[in-house]
Amino acid sequence: MKKIKKLYIPFVIVALTFGSCKDDYLDTKPTDRIAKADAIATTTNLMASINGIHRSLYVQYSRQEEGGQGAVNLNIDYMGDDIVNTVSTTAYGVHKWQTHRSASTLNNAFIYTFYYKIIANANIIIENIDNATGPEADKKAIKGEALAYRAWAHFVLVQVFGKRYDAAGNNTQAGIPIMITSEIGGKPRSSVEDVYKQINLDIDASIASFAGATPRLNKSHFNLAVAKGLKARIALTQGKWAIAAQFANEARTGLNLMTNAEYLAGFNSYENQEWMWGSKQVEDQTTYFYSFFAYLGTFNSSANRTVPKRMNSLLYAQIPATDVRKQLWDPTGTSTSFIAYNQPVGVVSSSAASFKQGKFRNAGATSVGDVVNMRVGEMFLIEAEARARLGIAGAAAETSLAQNVLFTFAKNRNPSYVLTTNTGTALLNEILIQRRIDLWGEGFRFFDLKRQDLPLNRTGSNHTTALSGVLSVAAGGPEWQWAIPQDEINSNPAIGPSGQNP
Repeated sequence: MKKIKKLYIPFVIVALTFGSCKDDYLDTKPTDRIAKADAIATTTNLMASINGIHRSLYVQYSRQEEGGQGAVNLNIDYMGDDIVNTVSTTAYGVHKWQTHRSASTLNNAFIYTFYYKIIANANIIIENIDNATGPEADKKAIKGEALAYRAWAHFVLVQVFGKRYDAAGNNTQAGIPIMITSEIGGKPRSSVEDVYKQINLDIDASIASFAGATPRLNKSHFNLAVAKGLKARIALTQGKWAIAAQFANEARTGLNLMTNAEYLAGFNSYENQEWMWGSKQVEDQTTYFYSFFAYLGTFNSSANRTVPKRMNSLLYAQIPATDVRKQLWDPTGTSTSFIAYNQPVGVVSSSAASFKQGKFRNAGATSVGDVVNMRVGEMFLIEAEARARLGIAGAAAETSLAQNVLFTFAKNRNPSYVLTTNTGTALLNEILIQRRIDLWGEGFRFFDLKRQDLPLNRTGSNHTTALSGVLSVAAGGPEWQWAIPQDEINSNPAIGPSGQNP
């Protein structure tokens, strides 16, 4: 592949190559043919560049399994304990905790370049938006989105390639290069602490910029609520519980949880009232066999047909029978009414497997489906967890607040749920189980284990060594950092071989 340092090439080549598509929400002309001066001259053209970043979240890159953000979500969840592999010969290498430790793995290079391209695009927009011609409210919206993208991309990268943020410790350990200008050239790895400082500067500036901004066109775009949701995620990862609770609450204010009927509708449309941010796709932008739904959906692809994704049996057992989410997995693997991928009704596939998923279902005959990036439910779960942890730390009033936040959320999913009497660690564990169930398959589990300094533990479930490669990994070891891609090591002297993860 190309040298990683070539990410930082001029805007007209990198940032605008995704700018052309047909529908209104990404209505741009082929901006890879626009001169740089024109591309940055007006808010209209800079919004086209933002649209290009939006579309980059679901286009295919070098290989079939490089389908943008959906592909990253699969990688992150496959490294956890809640998705179970079906066939021993077709497991992702990351599921077996093998390939992510190799600097030559194409998967590592994809994730690294994917986010740094977003950062490179955002940098050009941020540097030029103030001088562009156009309404001030549009400038605020564009800058808010670009800053949010830059914060989010750095945030994902440091979680993948850096050590975990230790709220009680020293975070001078190597993180990732911070890129906040369009200057061409490699940068050294900054400390984890410094990376998070920049992430917070960007997300705070994004939140400020959305004040008085033009309303977003649709949920493919960021807005104030989504920026606050990102702030809550970041604070949760840093162990800043009060900030996490505050911004999660503010992010969800005025927004609704979905109905039970919507929960069973397939997680494929950003029209769902609970979705805050998602990647909209349309049928004339067919994503064939590389899309998220070709790997975790009902599209008739080999990845779904021969390797249907399954839920950890121990986690499934903790879902009450009256909870709507119990209906999203087939514990027997033989049901003819539960179709885990396209097949004639009444025909049970030879690859039937227990606990097959039915959460993600394609909207039509193609592999197209909207990919969820943030939901209101996550904000409830962040707030509840943060308040429970504050209660454990001694803020007694936060415990009842956490219980009530959890009640509103859990009652929506399970009409029979009653206000919990759990406190302390028992309350926290109840919230974390709810988080695992609700966010299954949405790209959180590896990050959740890492931020909490928990071990990987697949033992005692339907995971097996033959299918999953490894059943346990101790917390805190070098295995929790992905290897920096070899192309970056070779081409960026500011990192070099000595800067590789141990």
